[in-house]
Amino acid sequence: MISIIIPAHNERENLSFLLKDISLSANKQSYEVIVALSPTNGDNSEKLQESNHAQIIQCKKLCRAVQMNEAARLAKGNVLAFLHADVKPPRSFLNDIEKTIEEGYDAGFFSYKFDKKSFFLRINASFTSKDGIFTGGGDQCLFIKRSIFEKLNGFDDRQVLMEDFEFFDRMKRNRIRYKIIKNNLIVSARKYQNNSYVRVNFTNLLLVVLFKMGYSAEKLKSLHNRLIRGQNHS
Repeated sequence: MISIIIPAHNERENLSFLLKDISLSANKQSYEVIVALSPTNGDNSEKLQESNHAQIIQCKKLCRAVQMNEAARLAKGNVLAFLHADVKPPRSFLNDIEKTIEEGYDAGFFSYKFDKKSFFLRINASFTSKDGIFTGGGDQCLFIKRSIFEKLNGFDDRQVLMEDFEFFDRMKRNRIRYKIIKNNLIVSARKYQNNSYVRVNFTNLLLVVLFKMGYSAEKLKSLHNRLIRGQNHS
């Protein structure tokens, strides 16, 4: 079984579409969906479970790492897939995950493209199909064997930002075998609607560099919030 875990904070509209997209991607795969809402979620997302058959939980702390860990503890699947609420999976999503695990990989990611046509955004997206400095970002949808996730002790609850990169660093240190699937997710470009292309890319690069230099998650979060406007981050 594949357990799809979706951390969310006031994402009712995106969740409504996403849950339908996931159901359309199912063929013969056994899967479940767990939506992990922040404790301050205020858009009645919990009512979506009545029509979309998703398990929706309200978490104790506003922190994506905590929300994903809480959902992972409830998950029944032997493969965990962590998907952002504003990301649209390809139609072969579940089949791609199943096939990758059957090929002997312990984990994987997807390449992606943005939902807005832009030459510069196409450049950004092109880097997601290969290993590089930005590999492992949450928009790429990490999926991983549950046994490996538990062996690595899950996400670091103290990592209030860039929990995805911190976890990927531990994956690499433990030589976890992973694959990047070149079948694009569609990622929301809303961050670029409230901020310039230069601002977003400068901020992303700065945060990654400072993270690798050992800056604390709290300082990274504070810097991110000062530089990026209009970001909905659980």
